[in-house]
Amino acid sequence: MNVLLIGNGGREHAIAWKLAQSKNLTRLYIAPGNPGTAQCGENIPISADNADELLDFSNQNDIGLVVVGPEDPLAAGLVDKLEAAGIKAFGPSGGAAQLEADKAFAKQLMRSSSISTAEGRCFDRFSDAKAYIASRDESVVVKAAGLAKGKGVFVCDDPADGILAAEKIMCDEIFGTAGNKIIVEDKLLGEEASILAFVDGRNIYVMESSQDHKAIGDGDTGPNTGGMGAYSPAPVVTDELISHITHEILVPVVDGMNRNGTPYKGVLYAGVMITGGGPRVLEFNVRFGDPETQPILARLKSDLLEVLLAVCDGTLDRITLEWDRRPAVCVVMASGGYPGDYEKGKKIVGLEDAQQIEDVIVFHAGTKDIDGDIVTNGGRVLGVTALGDTIKDAKERAYRGVEKIKFDGAYCRRDIADKAIKGSGD
Repeated sequence: MNVLLIGNGGREHAIAWKLAQSKNLTRLYIAPGNPGTAQCGENIPISADNADELLDFSNQNDIGLVVVGPEDPLAAGLVDKLEAAGIKAFGPSGGAAQLEADKAFAKQLMRSSSISTAEGRCFDRFSDAKAYIASRDESVVVKAAGLAKGKGVFVCDDPADGILAAEKIMCDEIFGTAGNKIIVEDKLLGEEASILAFVDGRNIYVMESSQDHKAIGDGDTGPNTGGMGAYSPAPVVTDELISHITHEILVPVVDGMNRNGTPYKGVLYAGVMITGGGPRVLEFNVRFGDPETQPILARLKSDLLEVLLAVCDGTLDRITLEWDRRPAVCVVMASGGYPGDYEKGKKIVGLEDAQQIEDVIVFHAGTKDIDGDIVTNGGRVLGVTALGDTIKDAKERAYRGVEKIKFDGAYCRRDIADKAIKGSGD
């Protein structure tokens, strides 16, 4: 089967890497891809938001499945357009993608489905948001309601900082139209976890757990980013907790989407906070997480293409996934200055040396090939991922890979997986 994968980030490199191992794959195309995905298949110079060209390419190249990686084309209805043309596509419809693209929609769905989440209110005028936040004397979380590349969340222990955050989002428009509406929530206390599941509209198959590190600095300090690293599994997520999350969060949201007339098919990502009162939803995403995908797929032993096809065909109940019991850790190497301003075009050296380390995979995120040199081309540049017998071993191996790679201004957190090591007793 010929497969077209949409996207050009670290998540897409991980998906391409795994798809390339499928016995059912004939040819893999990636649009537009990056230097890492070029090692797995053929990059096609079509942007992820060019639905017409993607549709034409699919028709002309006998594409049996299109896999849509990023949230933007999903929210824009790319899957709907492909399916209307008779092309099988993996990912939710534009209507179902509202679960991530519109946090106000998600909040209302959670309320109507009795899903535990933070108390919050939605605002479309800054003056109203300011008055509400000023009336609070506790910590608040201010979120852009639209798509903001994982950066649209401000955790504010002082309500005055919450007002400033709302002003930046709504008045200064730092996230563009994604900040036309905001959500102001109570701050939840606990430990975060990422729960990803395959959903075929009716059946749910929960993947191995993971934990992301959103803040730029060690100890979860500084502004939020798209994710500075992740590990799988997350020791905080027990079998009992997975059962609770499945029955009290995942099943109700899938049922709620069906009642809403927007059946859900694809990957459903629940970002949850494990509080003293149990798991509560922070957000839903409608695609593979980034960087959680990197350690999760590094541990997947089953054929990913078979799973994606089962989701599309509504036969997920016939699938059993096999996982590597070893944990995996992904450390993101970022450009200096990220998540603020940063420079591009910095030459990267040491990639091959890093991948010579046993069980280390270097996933490309923000990279570009210029005349044979790999250079930086984004805020998050690489995801150095490693398997190990223990989480501590996987962490040490990943950071050995990081040390082999050099580019001007390279930055990474140094505490990725420390929570897991503490929790597992390694």
